[in-house]
Amino acid sequence: MSLIVFPAIDLKAGQVVRLAEGDMARATVYGDDPAAQATKFADAGAGHLHVVDLDGAFAGKSVNGDAVRQIVSAFPGHVQLGGGIRTPEAVAAWFDLGVARVVIGTAALENPDFVRDMARDYPGGIVVAVDARDGMVATKGWADVSTVSTTDLARRFEDAGVAAVLFTDVGRDGMLKGCNVEATVDLARAVDIPVIASGGVKGISDIHVLALHARDGVEGVITGRALYDGRLDLAAALSVAAAA
Repeated sequence: MSLIVFPAIDLKAGQVVRLAEGDMARATVYGDDPAAQATKFADAGAGHLHVVDLDGAFAGKSVNGDAVRQIVSAFPGHVQLGGGIRTPEAVAAWFDLGVARVVIGTAALENPDFVRDMARDYPGGIVVAVDARDGMVATKGWADVSTVSTTDLARRFEDAGVAAVLFTDVGRDGMLKGCNVEATVDLARAVDIPVIASGGVKGISDIHVLALHARDGVEGVITGRALYDGRLDLAAALSVAAAA
């Protein structure tokens, strides 16, 4: 079992950006053509892509829909999409468009039955986002912090048929501090659902270490800023992930 590397495209006002610790006021713009960026990732060998509608995460509904549609049209692989997807109609619309997986975050905490229903209706298509600040689940674009632990939230969906749990250490996201491998692996070992790591990837060493834990249930890793800043070469990351 090899680790899946998901290059990330985060969308804010139609542009490709990266945030620091989930703060919309601390956004770095990396381009104004999301579809072109998706094509670059595909040309480097990526078969999976992680897309986030940042504005949508705060608004609770799709805001960058046009950009997402352009990305899905341009990218030949699997697109995983999150950000403000909180209704059955929204989930259905994205799957109809060709998105491979839909990521549900805030609604997973506030309306777990919704996640269960969607996982039943779209087998293998629903990912639960478990975003953590100091071990507690953060919601609404990471603006709010709950009293529920990340492990407790993930365990609620072990029998729901979700495809994976996307675990993000918010305090590391976009900061190039290194992925929180320990917390990611601990979660993967604690639940019977594949876990995708996210937040803080700074270089090839993070990819290598996470790939060694594929047998523990770590399915993949999302990386953004390290790619855009040139600290991580995508082709090399894909090679290391496949070889471990």
